[in-house]
Amino acid sequence: MVDSVTYRTRWADMDPNGHMRHSAYADYAADHRVVMLARWGFGVARFAELRLGPILFREETKYLKEIGIGEEIRVDGRLASASADGSRWTIVHTIYKADGRVAATVTVDGAWIDLDRRKLTTPPAELAAEFSNMPAYEPAAR
Repeated sequence: MVDSVTYRTRWADMDPNGHMRHSAYADYAADHRVVMLARWGFGVARFAELRLGPILFREETKYLKEIGIGEEIRVDGRLASASADGSRWTIVHTIYKADGRVAATVTVDGAWIDLDRRKLTTPPAELAAEFSNMPAYEPAAR
């Protein structure tokens, strides 16, 4: 099952052209990751206890349909790839308009950092298992 979150866009998400600003797409994708991790039992407090945090190496957004103020959007995330130990991963977030059309995709490449050593590390086994259980991303046929 795909874990998704529904949002309503805000005035602060808009640019002077009247549509959602580029960085708001990344903000909604990031919020989806935070919600997803918390649902798995890895909220902000748990990460602080573990002295562990997610980091991104790359973020790419593809814009397909305009989103305006007050629109309901749905964001989900699927696993495009992950290393065997869960230390590195790629998630593709899809942002849908209320009618189900894809408005954008946000692809992120990430890993885990040991907050004390400031070095990349492997996650706890239960977190790696949650990642391996994420639905797989399958690119749409062109």
